[in-house]
Amino acid sequence: MTDFIEPLLALLTRASTCLPEQVTCALERACREEDEGTPAKSVLSTICENIRLADERRLPLCQDTGMIHFFVTAPPSFPRKAFRKAAEEAVVEATRRGLLRQNCVESVSGRNTGNNLGYVSPVFHWEESDDEESRQAKISVMLKGGGSENMGIQYSLPDASLGAGRDLEGVRKCILDAVYRAQGKGCAPGVLGVAIGGDRAGGCEEAKAQLLRAFGERSADPQLAELETRCLKEANALGIGPMGLGGKCTLLEVFIGARTRHPASFFVTVCYNCWCLRRQSITLEF
Repeated sequence: MTDFIEPLLALLTRASTCLPEQVTCALERACREEDEGTPAKSVLSTICENIRLADERRLPLCQDTGMIHFFVTAPPSFPRKAFRKAAEEAVVEATRRGLLRQNCVESVSGRNTGNNLGYVSPVFHWEESDDEESRQAKISVMLKGGGSENMGIQYSLPDASLGAGRDLEGVRKCILDAVYRAQGKGCAPGVLGVAIGGDRAGGCEEAKAQLLRAFGERSADPQLAELETRCLKEANALGIGPMGLGGKCTLLEVFIGARTRHPASFFVTVCYNCWCLRRQSITLEF
């Protein structure tokens, strides 16, 4: 168990203080493309400076260090209980060091646990790998901010208010509606993880998992790949811009996945993440 604590603490530290390079590059590119003297240019310049300072000083990228999600892909022999215990100890230590804010509140009593531990906190997502002989596990951590999480939404198609039917055109309408609803509230420019199908809970899980994909990585399904590209272009054409102040960049990326569904249900789930897409990964030997 103790072999896991230090690498997991390092992983949490990196996730809190250092934005992935591909996200930083996308923000810097967006900043270059905005017009001089505009609020959009000013906002993105400030964001890029914030990223630099957080990395340099090893301080959190945002005062809301989010809800902690661990995504684990490992063979059946992986010691889950030992890993969970080590992860919890790493979370407690990261909280003590100020790398994670005390973000775990008991819903009934309103009491903050003070160490980010509680019922289903942190959140663990488990997936078994195919290689049963492997002694490696891939661990990803995501720190999901509350403000952007509040902008997530789930639709049930058909939706008469949007004129959205049970097809990809209906999905497109849902995605653009979600972007419009989030303007000025989700700390744009944002990143969308979208899930088509599944049950209600499964749709939310699938949508969040999409946020782990690499920037520029299109879906293996040609129809979904085309929809990702189209929605990104059309969302940026809305002119909402950084922080909802107007501009060319409203979204940095759109990732869409799909699950099978019940014949009676057709859910479209949109998981919104702010510009601060804090996700980092490591491989653990065990």
